[in-house]
Amino acid sequence: MRASLPPGCRLLAVSKGQPVARIREAVAAGQRSFGESRLQEAAAKQAELADLEPLDWHFIGRLQANKARAVVRQFGTIHSLDSLALARRLARIAAEEHRAPAVLFQVKFRPDPGKTGFEPAELQQHWPELSCLAPLRSMGLMTIAPLGLSPVERGSLYRECAALAGALGLPECSMGMSGDWQEAAAAGSTWVRIGSLLFGERPVLAS
Repeated sequence: MRASLPPGCRLLAVSKGQPVARIREAVAAGQRSFGESRLQEAAAKQAELADLEPLDWHFIGRLQANKARAVVRQFGTIHSLDSLALARRLARIAAEEHRAPAVLFQVKFRPDPGKTGFEPAELQQHWPELSCLAPLRSMGLMTIAPLGLSPVERGSLYRECAALAGALGLPECSMGMSGDWQEAAAAGSTWVRIGSLLFGERPVLAS
């Protein structure tokens, strides 16, 4: 699949729910960037994979405020910064931990009761503050298309996200998953989050 990605679009292997052995296989095949959404599961995997060269770990799940410090410690990139309050908290914690995580702001371009995120106008309103919250490194936007959209509708949504990222001077767009990565890549995604297409369906792991 890597060869099918357009220039500038990278593969984020969504390894949540996958055993360490499958991650090792992916690393052996050349994959370095992995996405996890459950802190405890990710920390255990990172410990088991400590014998490898450092991997590029991305947090892609909903970030609860009480887990922010641990996520800052364990991940170099956070894709799901979804509120001004959380951004302020992450900036404070990152300073205390002497870390500078890359962050992507989660944006809702269509109504979706199952997802959190900034409304586009809200993000722009708060951008003067958000863009200056050192030591966070504001790198891009992340969005998830609601269920039920057609390919044309998803493509339109993803183009809106890429346009907003460009207007804000952000180089990264985390858009597209196993079922719609092609539309996202065509619209300008720089990270496609691929799980089942890469690993197959997730096995049932103990919580």
